[in-house]
Formats: sequence, structure tokens, C-alpha cells
Amino acid sequence: MLLVLGRRVSLSFVKRVIPQDPVLLSKPILQNFRTIKFRVIHSSTVFAIATRQNTDTMPERRPFVRLPTDVYPVNYGLCLKPDLIDFTFEGKLEAIVEVNLATNQIVMNCADIDIITASFVPEGGEEINATGFNYQNEDEKVTLSFPSALQKGSGTLKIDFVGELNDKMKGFYRSKYATPAGEIRYAAVTQFEATDARRAFPCWDEPAIKATFDISLIVPKDRVALSNMNVIDRKPHPEDDSLLEVKFATTPIMSTYLVAFVIGEYDFVEGQSSDGVTVRVYTPTGKAEQGKFALEVAVKTLPFYNDYFNVPYPLPKIDLIAIADFAAGAMENWGLVTYRETALLIDPKNSCSSSRQWVALVVGHELAHQWFGNLVTMEWWTHLWLNEGFASWIEYLCVDHCFPDYDIWTQFVSADYTRALDLDALDNSHPIEVNVGHPSEVDEIFDAISYSKGASVIRMLHNYIGDEDFRKGMHSYLLKFQHKNAATEDLWDCLEQASGKPIALVMSSWTKQMGFPIIVVDQEQQGDDRILKISQKKFCASGPHNGEDCPNWMVPISICTGEDPGCTKLKVLLDSPETTITINNVSPDQWVKINPGTVGFYRIQYSSAMLESLLPGIRDLTLLPVDRLGLQNDLFSLSRAGMISTVEVLKLMEAFVNEPNYTVWSDLSCNLGVLSSLLSHTDFHEEIQEFIRDLFTPIGLKLGWECKQGEGHLDALLRGLVLGKLGKAGHKPTLEEARRRFKDHVEGKQILSADLRSPVYLTVLKHGDSATLDTMLKLHKQADMQEEKNRIERVLGAISAPDLIQKVLTFALSEDVRPQDTVSVIGGVAGSSKHGRKAAWKFVKDNWEELHNRYQGGFLISRLIKGTVYGAFRKFPDPFTFSTFCYITAVF
Repeated sequence: MLLVLGRRVSLSFVKRVIPQDPVLLSKPILQNFRTIKFRVIHSSTVFAIATRQNTDTMPERRPFVRLPTDVYPVNYGLCLKPDLIDFTFEGKLEAIVEVNLATNQIVMNCADIDIITASFVPEGGEEINATGFNYQNEDEKVTLSFPSALQKGSGTLKIDFVGELNDKMKGFYRSKYATPAGEIRYAAVTQFEATDARRAFPCWDEPAIKATFDISLIVPKDRVALSNMNVIDRKPHPEDDSLLEVKFATTPIMSTYLVAFVIGEYDFVEGQSSDGVTVRVYTPTGKAEQGKFALEVAVKTLPFYNDYFNVPYPLPKIDLIAIADFAAGAMENWGLVTYRETALLIDPKNSCSSSRQWVALVVGHELAHQWFGNLVTMEWWTHLWLNEGFASWIEYLCVDHCFPDYDIWTQFVSADYTRALDLDALDNSHPIEVNVGHPSEVDEIFDAISYSKGASVIRMLHNYIGDEDFRKGMHSYLLKFQHKNAATEDLWDCLEQASGKPIALVMSSWTKQMGFPIIVVDQEQQGDDRILKISQKKFCASGPHNGEDCPNWMVPISICTGEDPGCTKLKVLLDSPETTITINNVSPDQWVKINPGTVGFYRIQYSSAMLESLLPGIRDLTLLPVDRLGLQNDLFSLSRAGMISTVEVLKLMEAFVNEPNYTVWSDLSCNLGVLSSLLSHTDFHEEIQEFIRDLFTPIGLKLGWECKQGEGHLDALLRGLVLGKLGKAGHKPTLEEARRRFKDHVEGKQILSADLRSPVYLTVLKHGDSATLDTMLKLHKQADMQEEKNRIERVLGAISAPDLIQKVLTFALSEDVRPQDTVSVIGGVAGSSKHGRKAAWKFVKDNWEELHNRYQGGFLISRLIKGTVYGAFRKFPDPFTFSTFCYITAVF
């Protein structure tokens, strides 16, 4: 018999729902896994990939040669004058350069820029005018030719040029916003990572070619002008008294992709960190109050990183600014960090708990880059994972310091760790460390392998080394390579010296080969000792690895027992295919668990007896929440791979009868969502909805609709998750209450709390009609806060009627939706129903030219394809985990 949260359900019910397990569960997923490429190889071929054309005939990587080293920059003197009406800009560059080798040409990066004049003035010599500009548009380079050789030594390269403030959200571009009076205006903003500084000024646009920058901006006198450094001079423009020339202090030596400038209308709030750094958060005009939460986080975060790295923040100020049109989640430009509005702004009355958490994580991520990425920069994009993986790990460490009540490390396992495991189990995954050549390849590696797997293996490494030695190694690394460039191996060397452990040998097995192991465990009791037989083999989503050459990993293994679940009893390094371990003084009635804390990046398959012994630890909550989550997630993944019966997973769910933890419920909800999605293609879809209603009803009744005294952040997240799940599954009391509250909200009788809006909106739309959709679109138009607009956009796809689904898709490309948010609307449709998936895919095909032109082959087009053809958004049970998916590969 199977007990599911108080209701007795026979196994025959389970077997009717899953009649041919594991075939039904594993096959449809695997068909998608095998035929849909999740990583975009080239933007020009993404459409072919998504339409399941033969990917064996993918074009070869384009040949690429890095810039020659005969001339390199020392300092850029850059002056830009944007025109916010005609969307153009004029620029003057005076770069101090060093000629290493006599040459009659200078090769630089340049894209979408027209050079008017160029000349070279050798130190103490006469000016030499360039005689030709040869643009290599495909390689985004320009060659300046001179009539005679430029001799070895210093000189000044002068270039006058013009460019366009484009609408592609990259380079130097325009961002549309509305004033408080409703007038549409434009700001001029930048996004340079990975290779788009060359769209703002001719430069040596490679991370290893560092220089200092002296930046001046000529701007309307009623606009705010910001750059990486503090303003040192502001004076009227001699030719136009409506303009100001704003000059900024000289930057430290830095890479071009970290340069930034913003011209627009903004308010700000200001604070100072305990170590004396001025911190400002810039907001849209009239919304300064919405910057206070991010300011609080930033002021706490800078001293935390100063202390953790034992290296001071090197600039006098740091600005955080919300940009209206922004493709990424945020960008760590040194001293001027840019964000989407939803990743920075918090309204004290109208922002939900998940948004606060998201803002805290993103601020923590970007400020970590001020050291790890900006002060020490990767030598080439091959090592991007180290920047992003490290920041994606330490953002959680920072948030745990600032907000310990968030239980953020348990959420890491659900948001990053398990997602990375799912993706890396595919046959077409890739190693963490990918050789990058041509700039067109760089966007390919801004994915969950670089971010989430990178963060997960660094978390495992930190646990293997220990915090004290890890911090010593980090301090040594930052001091040794500050204002320089480094490769992955440089960090391993510093950590190895600090810890005395074989870091390079261990970590190369995790970064240079794709995939991860499944650890197979069996046990035997011998007197007072427990003998464990442990082996490793590659885990594959397509089933057991049967290849002749099975890769091996250097696997840090930790073991705990029921005597003290929170304490590691033994640590070993598994460096062979199999081994035997003896744990002393373990009585026969004690359970043994591998990987306490769910830190090691691997799946575990226990023997039946070991798994059975762990179930009481789930029921009585003696196992930690992160371990309860890990057990369930491992078992579900094994069933998806066809290695065990799905019935075993549903049996395990019975043990969660007393589960109180938000993140554990979140992961259960994700996995049930996958199962529900598969069964939507069968006659058993309504029965799995009944199963979900039965599973979630008791916790829903316990939580209720109203916040209770003494509840905190996680209770708010859990309430939203559970009510949304029940509402979507058609739980009648939840549906009726959601409709009542929605009606009161629309009529202004009782405004919904921010934490209840997503589940209520989702529920009424899922079971709504055209009037419901029209009301929701009206709420969207009236919303003044981007968070509320996004909240509505992400649930619109829940509407069921085919004609209304088409209306939502049309809305996605309308002027009412910001370009970066179109992806969320279409993905929401694709993830809500079988019909929605088909309609969304047809819509993408029919509108491909417009979509491709809008996103220009960047990561947004990749995310659009993934979400549409696979319905990936179904995986996420609530707005926070959904937004994590949306931004995880976008937060630079």
C-alpha cells in the first residue's frame, strides 16, 4: 500500500497512471534529449538545430586568429557624443600605444563603426596620416594602413569615428523608457561583454589586452552621465550651451569588455560601506525608494568580500543602475554595474519575497566579479567558466551571510546543482572548459554548464579543501594576478599550495571532460563495522553507459551515519573505478548516507536495503532538508534514465508526509511537473492531476492563504508554490478562492499581496476565458512596476483556449512587451500545455525573421529555441525558479 500525505492510494492506481514504467517515463524525454540540441553551436544554425535537422552536418568552426601583438594600447583617451534624437554618436579616440615591432599597419577590432580619419603621432615625432581603412566585417576587425613603417616605441593613435546607437541591446545602444508624465524618451547605455566594445569605439577587444581609460562624455545638461570612475570635471560644451562635457577619472588597467557609460534620466539613493566606498543605486526617475533594498545588500556585500578575499575593493565608488532594455540579467562593469530593472528594484509594498531573494543573489554575483573577473581577468574566453562559476557559487555564500533565514544553500541545490546534473547527463553536453576561437563562439558558453556546473564543482572543491585553505589560496591568487590575466591552472596552483592537496589533478577530471559519475553503493555489516562497496561509472540520461572507454573522475566522497546526520564521519578520494571502505563502530540499525549536504557533483544509486533504511530519516526529518531533496532528485533521475521503476520514486514520495521545507517541495513539484508534461500526451493526464492534488492538499490546508504571525521568507515562498500548484491542477477550493481574491483585487476592494499574485494569476488564467485574459492584459497595461509586468507576462501562457493562446503569442511581439521579455511570454505558452507547445513552435517559425533580427544570434535566441521546442519552462514551479532559469545564463 502507498500512503500519500494521509490518503491511502493503492499501487494499482500508481500503475494505472504509469502503465508501462519506465518506458513511458523515460522514452519521450529521451527522444527530446537526443534530438534537440540544447547548446547553440552557431547563431546561423540555431534554427536548423531547433527544427531537428541533422546536426551531424554542422558547419566547422570558423578559422580565427587573435589580434597581432606588434602594437598594443597603454591608455585610451575616449570622448563620445551621443545624439539621443537621431540615435547616432560621434567619437574621438586618442590612444597611447606601444609599438613592439616596426609595422606599417595597425589591426584593431571594429564593428558597425565608420572611421572618418586616423593618424599616428610617434613620441617626439610628426603626425602620420593613415592612407586606408580595410574593414574585415566578418572578423569584426579593421586594418589601418600607413605610408611608412611605424617605428618601435611609444606614440598616440588618433581616430575620429561615428556609429549608431543601435536597438540590439549590445554595444553602445538606445534604451526606451517613459518619463513620469508618460513621454517616451531614450537613454544611451552599454553592454560590451563578450565582444561588443568594438561597436562603441575601435579597440583591442580581447580580455588579455588591458589598458587604462580616460573617458569623457558630451551629453545634454539635463541628463545623468555615468562611467566606471568618478566625475572629476563637468563644464559647458564650448560649441553648444545645451550640452555638458563630463570627464571621469582614469580607470585602473582593465579589459575593454568591462568599460561602461550611461546617459539618461535617473534618481539615486546613496550609502557608504564600512570600508569607505561610496555606493549608489540609480533608479528610474521618481522610483528612488525602489533602490533601497539593493543599496542595503551592496553596502553589506562589499565589506564581506573585502574580508573574504583579504583584498580591498580598488575603486573609490560603485554604482548600480537599472536599465529599461537589457538583454542580460546584469553586467559587472567595473564601478558601474548595469541591471535589468527586475534584478535591482524592489518596491516595499509590491515586490514579492522571491524578487527580494533574486535581487540579493544578482547583486552578490556582480559585486563578486569586481574582484574575480575585473581585478583578475581570464586570459581568454576559454576560461570564462571560472569567472561565472565562481561568482555563481560565492553569490550564495554572500546571501547566506546577509540573509541567513533564506536557507539559500538548500535552494542552490534545487536551482543550480540539480539543473546542471540534468543538462550534463545529456549525450551532447560539453566540458566546463571549452576552447573558444572566433568571437561568434563566445555566446555558446554562457550556459548552465559554465554557470551552474561551474558553481557546483567549485562548491565541491571548497568542501574538499576546507574554508580556511580555500580563502588562503584565493587571497594568494588575487594578489599574484591583480590587474593581470590568469588561466584556470593558475587558480589550481594557488589552491594547491595553500591546501597541499592535488587540486589540479582532481579538478581537471571535472573541467576537461563532460559529464559526471553515478556512484553505486552497496553495504555489508561485519560485527560493529559497516563495509561499503563503492563504484563509479558515467551517468547518462539515455541509460547506463555501455561504452568501452568509460571515463573516470577523481571523486571526493563524504559519508555520514544516522548517529549524527549533520556530521561527516569519513572522507575519501575515489580515484579508481571501484573501492571498498570500512566505517568503524556503526551498529546494524544505523543508516549510512553518501554525500551529506549534497555537495559532491554526482548521482547516487543505493542498494534496495540501503535506500529502505534511509526512508525513516525522511519521515522523521532527521535527514537534513538538502539531503532529503538530494535523495528524491537522484531517484527521479534514475527513473528518467530507465534504470529503476518510477513506482519506486512515487513510493519515496510517501515518506515526505511531514515535509515542511520550501525547497524540498519545490524540487518535488519540478519532478511532478515533468511527469505531468509527459502524461499530457496520454489518457492519464487527469489522473496525475488528481495525484498532485492529493499530494499538495494537506500542506496547502496547513499553510492557508494568509500570512501568520512568526512566518518568514521561506513560508511565503512555500505558500505561493503550493497554492499555484493546487490551482493549476484544478483543486476546486483553491480555484474558487483564487477567483474571489482576483475579483476583489481587480475591483480595488482588497489588493493581493505580492506573494499571492503569481499563484492567483496562474490559477484564474489556467481555468479562465477571454474576459479573464482581457482583464489580465489590462492589469499589465496599468502596471507601473516592471516586476508586476513580468509577473503577468510569465503566466499568460497558462490560458487554455487555442484562440486565446494565439492572442498571447501576438501580444509577445507587441510594443507592450519589452524586447528582452518576449522570450518569457513565448516560453510560458510553450510550457503550459501540449497545444501551447505546438502553437508556440509554429509562432516562432512564422516569425523567425523578426525574432532573429531582434536578438541577432545572442543567448536570448538560444533560450527562445530551448524553451519553445522542449517546453523547458514547465520545469519550474514558481516565479523564483522560473526567473532563475531565465537569467541564469544571462547574468554575466
